[in-house]
Amino acid sequence: MALVVICGQPCSGKSTAAACLSEALRQTEPEPSVRTIDETSFHLSRNQSYANMTEEKNLRGVLRSEVDRSLSKDSIVIVDSLNSIKGYRYELWCLARAAGIRYCVVHCDVDEQSCRTWNVERCEREEPSYDDNIFEDLVRRFERPDSKNRWDSPLFELWPAKEGIDKSSTAMVDAVTYLTKKVDSKTRDVKILQPTIATQSARGSEANSLYEMDRATQEITNAIVEAQSRALGGPLNGVSLGPGIPTIDISRSVSLPELRRLRRTFIKLAGQTSLSGPPPPSDADSAKRMFVDYLNRELGSG
Repeated sequence: MALVVICGQPCSGKSTAAACLSEALRQTEPEPSVRTIDETSFHLSRNQSYANMTEEKNLRGVLRSEVDRSLSKDSIVIVDSLNSIKGYRYELWCLARAAGIRYCVVHCDVDEQSCRTWNVERCEREEPSYDDNIFEDLVRRFERPDSKNRWDSPLFELWPAKEGIDKSSTAMVDAVTYLTKKVDSKTRDVKILQPTIATQSARGSEANSLYEMDRATQEITNAIVEAQSRALGGPLNGVSLGPGIPTIDISRSVSLPELRRLRRTFIKLAGQTSLSGPPPPSDADSAKRMFVDYLNRELGSG
């Protein structure tokens, strides 16, 4: 139904705003399905997650992947994180567009000094807080949302330091209305993002390829295990997989852990190759032929 991106400086009240918005949405009729995705969902420490650029990039990747898996036309997903990089907010907007749902940004606009004070108070209460050097780095790199940007629109702004965070605030009421309003042909104030043909084709092709690759490699792994079981430890003269599929040329026993390792490596290599070349095969027979060729090379050199 919708993707909501909460953004703001560190210790600006984002989690409180996310919880408040979630509660307000659940009080509407009919009650929507609401899910909040944040660092604590994955038991991630905020200091460790933002310790360096690599850790921060990994964090954004984890959150983005979870958002992508969670988006549907039957639920509202709230992303409760810094979301401070405009390029990252654009990536989230692209996910919403590909899913064909509503999108909005809720900005907790708090001055830096208030954020510093709240961070110190959290530390004194032994609540999750930021180390000073990490806090200052995050404050320095924060990129404010701009409603002129597609990925920052519509923009609902809260001022927690001045007005607090309450379900009755104008921004909160407007956000709930935008997210729950019924849309028809005459609706002009609610925008449903429309996926492009290229986006739909890419997502569909990728999903089919991954599914067929996973299924085909698992079938071959099972066939090898079954053939070895029938041989009762004796020599194998290859494993036949049916017409149109090459024979697996193995003469030694291959353990299940080794087969699983080879399968994981093959799927990883196929995914990496598709980034710079053609996508993985979207039909089962092609995927099987590729995996058999890979096994014959790997097991033949062993």
